[in-house]
Amino acid sequence: MQALLDVYKIKQDFPILKRKLRNGKKLIYLDNAATTQKPKQVIDAICKYYSEYNSNIHRAVYQIAEEATEEYEKTRANIQRFINARYPEEIIFTRNTTESINLIAYTWGEKNIRKGNKIILTEYEHHSNIVPWQMLSNEKGAKINYTDTDENGYLNLESFSKFLEDEEETKLVSLSHMSNVLGTVYPAKEIIKMAHEKKVPVVIDGAQSVPHLRTDVQDLDCDFLAFSAHKMLGPTGVGILYVKKEILEHMPPFITGGDMIKEVHKENTVFNELPYKFEGGTPNIADVIGFNAATEYLKRIGMENVRDHEIELIKYLYNSIKDIKGIKIYGPERVIDRGGLVTFNIEGIHPHDCATILNDFGIAIRSGHHCAQVLMEKLDIIASSRASIYIYNTKEEIDIFVDALNHVRRIFKV
Repeated sequence: MQALLDVYKIKQDFPILKRKLRNGKKLIYLDNAATTQKPKQVIDAICKYYSEYNSNIHRAVYQIAEEATEEYEKTRANIQRFINARYPEEIIFTRNTTESINLIAYTWGEKNIRKGNKIILTEYEHHSNIVPWQMLSNEKGAKINYTDTDENGYLNLESFSKFLEDEEETKLVSLSHMSNVLGTVYPAKEIIKMAHEKKVPVVIDGAQSVPHLRTDVQDLDCDFLAFSAHKMLGPTGVGILYVKKEILEHMPPFITGGDMIKEVHKENTVFNELPYKFEGGTPNIADVIGFNAATEYLKRIGMENVRDHEIELIKYLYNSIKDIKGIKIYGPERVIDRGGLVTFNIEGIHPHDCATILNDFGIAIRSGHHCAQVLMEKLDIIASSRASIYIYNTKEEIDIFVDALNHVRRIFKV
């Protein structure tokens, strides 16, 4: 079968993947659900900003400030096209997915959630899509309903539909498009359609899905979408919040201060136009510009090719470890329903011990509760191990990973 991506050529763009660790082992990076590595194109874009036109944006009229503003706003326009938003002003820059969801909670939520209202979440959410809603609900006297999921992460749409029946009280649905633990890809478009039939807006946590799936917000018809640059080859400290313009126009500002204003007087302030009303203070200019290089890199590859490569590799990974003695794999068996990760436990071996020994082979995986303790409680476990792949991973690396897992078993004699 012909390779879907020229992975070995892609690898050459990532300086860190050439590194050897202290024990002389070559780095095999399988923690991409936490953060991805950065190609030289992104690193160079950030260096170029600091080397050639470092200045603040939206303020000064001298040349390098105009260049910085142009490059910064070029990223916004590129993100608009990347997710097919209608308008560039629907794109707000934040620090990460967490801040994006908090922005929704502390602006739209403060204005629209009242005592007795209900917010629908799922049991598989990341903490960043639970805690803000808990705090808002506690403050307002609202309630959170958790839609049932089975052990593979499939949503009980009948349970979801019943929560929606009380449309007078249900004011919001917020859910991840892809689980960061189970890898389950959820039928977001169907869920959004069901919610909109009851006039309930929907927040999509796209931290795991946008880096792996072609995302079209107009096709999904989501009201809000949050995701992070660092999970899709971009720098840390840059997040995106997409909000439909007609909703954004009625949301109060989140961070107040410079650049989010038009006029400030002793007794009153006139806020800036969209989207700058939500971008107070000097932003993370260099890394926003770096994110543009990351999205351009992914566009050249093609998100369909990213997904096809992922499916091929995850199928190979899943089939390579499913028969290991004592292993328990979480999430769907159908690879088409799974994102680019496999979460597992091996009976008799703590996930932290497993990850520590794999590190001796140069293999980086994640162990712990993955910021999803509600799901951990449902699965009746305290932690798990997670291997997650991206565009630069290969079958040869998976083979080394599987051999290392069997070495872990031998050490613990299980």
